[in-house]
Amino acid sequence: MNAPSFLSEAQARHVPVAVPSLERKRLRAYIALLVADVISILAGFAIGGLIYRGDLPDTQALMEAQLFLPLFLTIALYQRVYSIRSLTDAQHAALRICMAVVVAAALLNFLAFYAKFNTSFSRVTFTLGLVLSTLFMVAVRSVSARVLRRRWGPVARNILVLHDGGPALEMKWAAHLDASEYGIRPDPSDPHMRDHLARVLENQEEVIVSCPAERREKWALILKASGVHGEVISDTAQHLGALGIKHYEGQGCAGLIVSVGPLGLRARVAKRLFDLAAAGSALVILSPVLIIAAAAIKLSDGGRVMFVQRRLGRGNRLFTVLKFRTMRESGGDREGAVSTSREDARVTRIGAFLRKTSIDELPQLINVLRGEMSIVGPRPHALGSQAGDKLFWEVDGRYWHRHALKPGMTGLAQVRGLRGNTEQEDDLSARLRSDLEYISDWSLMHDVAIMIRTLTVLSHDRAY
Repeated sequence: MNAPSFLSEAQARHVPVAVPSLERKRLRAYIALLVADVISILAGFAIGGLIYRGDLPDTQALMEAQLFLPLFLTIALYQRVYSIRSLTDAQHAALRICMAVVVAAALLNFLAFYAKFNTSFSRVTFTLGLVLSTLFMVAVRSVSARVLRRRWGPVARNILVLHDGGPALEMKWAAHLDASEYGIRPDPSDPHMRDHLARVLENQEEVIVSCPAERREKWALILKASGVHGEVISDTAQHLGALGIKHYEGQGCAGLIVSVGPLGLRARVAKRLFDLAAAGSALVILSPVLIIAAAAIKLSDGGRVMFVQRRLGRGNRLFTVLKFRTMRESGGDREGAVSTSREDARVTRIGAFLRKTSIDELPQLINVLRGEMSIVGPRPHALGSQAGDKLFWEVDGRYWHRHALKPGMTGLAQVRGLRGNTEQEDDLSARLRSDLEYISDWSLMHDVAIMIRTLTVLSHDRAY
């Protein structure tokens, strides 16, 4: 990892390597346990049929299993059979499984009664199948919980305690970092520091900061934009907008919960699948447009086809955004300090057309496939972007909060017509309100609606 310029040589040698993502491992564990539950139910009913009828497989028993299985899986999801606590707490998982089995069995019998096919059920086979299935699932949880608890600890989450001169806090199942040793400081106005911190916090799900009172507010602002569950150790919640308090018994201090990730695991999986499907399909369908645009740029002046620029992404981490080059080679602005204006002399003839039709943004479909962007989200801004004569984050401190989600190719602000140059501070404020509204009210259907509305505003008079 290349160390940012603000780190000393000694600190650069100690930049921590990102921890493996437990969230991905948990997802694989959930899928494995779901498959194990399916096998347990089918095996339980098959053995039940063998015990009572002497047949393997027994058609009656397998029919009952096939009817019971979808109901159980549906109820199990609502009963949180597949949850973090159920991964490492066998007793909790067993209780949830038993509740799901009882509810699913009762619902199946209720439906069978009204459909008038419950008379074809073998009560003995059905009961044996339920009991054996439950025993198998509980046995699997007993073994898996013991293994996962030993490998991941009792919380099965990546937790980081960041010590920045505050009260001492000991947590056995957390990683501990000294902020001064790794060159970390709470500077909300330094995008490079935020990028460095984003790399330190990569794959962390819960971050607890212990710092003096004078730095708590700055840490709170940074954690709110980090996309993780954040806490600031303190004896007061004043001015922090704390969401709650978490007490640590015997430690003499408490954690103020100042941020939570905007989307849960299921929502992030759904959004990512939507991004992959939409971006992959768009690249295939629009490939002729991409090829023609690239050829036109190359033939116009022989220069580079692509324009790349560092921009702020999720968790305020810097990434390289891709666009078709629309300006002369000598007119590129890598930091984005000079916004494009109407009749801008730097824009080429083909570039003006690409900008007006939004074709210049299409290479960002690659950013979406790489996981750096989403189809829908707050638009990514260059480091030097200004509203009036102020940098964006100087206009409103909440600006950093818009980076709690991945940046998007389009967003709520864009479909509302809030596009183009930010000549006044109000131009940014209006977009920021839309971005924060989008984050707080996110839903997959909302993304679909914004994507469809974007098709109606691809060409607009503020594209220059």
